[in-house]
This record gives sequence, structure tokens and C-alpha cells, in this order.
Amino acid sequence: MAKKTEITVEEKLRALYDLQLIDSRVDEIRNVRGELPLEVEDLEDEVTGLKTRMDKLKTDVETINFEIGAKKNLIEEAKELIKKYTEQQKNVRNSREFNSISKELEFQELEIQLAEKNIKEFKVQIEQKKEVISEAKERLSERESHLKHKKSELDAILKETEKEEKALLNESQKFQTEIEERLVKAYIRIRNNVKNGLAVVPIERGASGGSFFTIPPQVQVEIASRKKIITDEHSGRILVDPILAEEELEKMNKMFGKL
Repeated sequence: MAKKTEITVEEKLRALYDLQLIDSRVDEIRNVRGELPLEVEDLEDEVTGLKTRMDKLKTDVETINFEIGAKKNLIEEAKELIKKYTEQQKNVRNSREFNSISKELEFQELEIQLAEKNIKEFKVQIEQKKEVISEAKERLSERESHLKHKKSELDAILKETEKEEKALLNESQKFQTEIEERLVKAYIRIRNNVKNGLAVVPIERGASGGSFFTIPPQVQVEIASRKKIITDEHSGRILVDPILAEEELEKMNKMFGKL
């Protein structure tokens, strides 16, 4: 079995910088989308919440209407009992029976008054809930319209960039498999620790790319020799010389143009 050819440090640096250029391109695409996906998600949650709230309010109104019906039935039953007790009172044999029936009549009258009071309160509750439903309906219509607009905006951006992003992500995976695992892990760790996602940067005007810390001339010479992988002592980023960076950028831009 043929022994796998050991790649040079320069080849490793070029591969790492290529990987960085690919991942930075993906970052750019995602930055174009910005907060849109989160906005759409928040709007979808708000629309769902408003619909749930409206459903609950409608159920509440149905329940109150059922309670009103029950109270009306109670009033009718009380009226029937009043008729019955009034007739009975005409045929009482003594004052004890008369008083007993009078108490029943008084109780049924109170039942009717209380039921009528409850019905009035229920009707006020229904009006209040209908008002809230109307406001929620108006808000829902406005949020749904806004959601439709934001979804359309997001879909347009996705349509424009989805194919390129997918191709770039595939290239990123491909490049990672061609770089030794130890370096890939270091690259990902650095990338996750810096806010702009730049783990591999060229020297710019004697300093680490994106940094103001000057790199000593001797270290710059070592970086330019491409004999070992050197990191910036301040940010931890892997450093490459500007000539290598320019060459790889030109090469990768040609690849991006074909995606």
C-alpha cells in the first residue's frame, strides 16, 4: 500500500486559509439575511399566540352563554314554583303552612333576582370579551400581513443565496476532511472564540489582520517562511503572510464564481 504523501506546512496554511475564506463567505451570506429568520420566527410565535388567545376568548363567551341559558332556565323553574306555591297558599289549613309556603315563595323570588343579577354580569363579561376579541382580531390581521411581507423578503434572499450557501458548506466540509483533525479542531475553537469568525488572518501593515497589535519583524519573517504554524499571541489567530493570502484569495474567488 502506497504511503500517503506528507503535506508541507505551507500546504497546511494554504488549506486553512482557503477554509477560512469559504466560511467567511458563508458568514457574509448569513449576514445578508441578518435578523430576518428570527423576526419571522417571532412573528409566527406572536400570530400563534394571538390565535390561541382568540380561541380561548371565544370558548369563554360560549361558556358564559351556556351559563346565561342555565340561569334563564332557573328563572323559568322558579316562576313555575311561584305559581305552584301561590295556588297552594290559597288552600292552607293553618298559619304554619302559610308561613312555610311564604318562605318558599320568598326564596324563589330571591333566586330569580340573583339569577337576573348574574345574567346582567355575564352579559357585561361577554361585551368585554368581545371587545378584546375585536382588538385581537385587528392585531392578528396586522401581524399576519407583516409576517407575510417578512416571509416574502426572507424567501427572496434564501432563493438568491441558498444554492451558493449549500455549495459553500459542502466545500467547507470537503476542505476540513483534507486538513488534519488537530488543525481543524484548533481552527474551529479559534473561530468560535472570536466575534467576527476569523481564525486565520494575514498580516496587514505589520499587524495581525483585524488587530492593532504589531507583530515583531523576526516573527513576520518566520510567518513569511511558511515553515511552521504561528499564532497571534494576543488573539490566538493563525497567521499567514500577505502574499500567500492574496494568492489564495484570487484562487478561491474563481471557485466562488463557479458556485
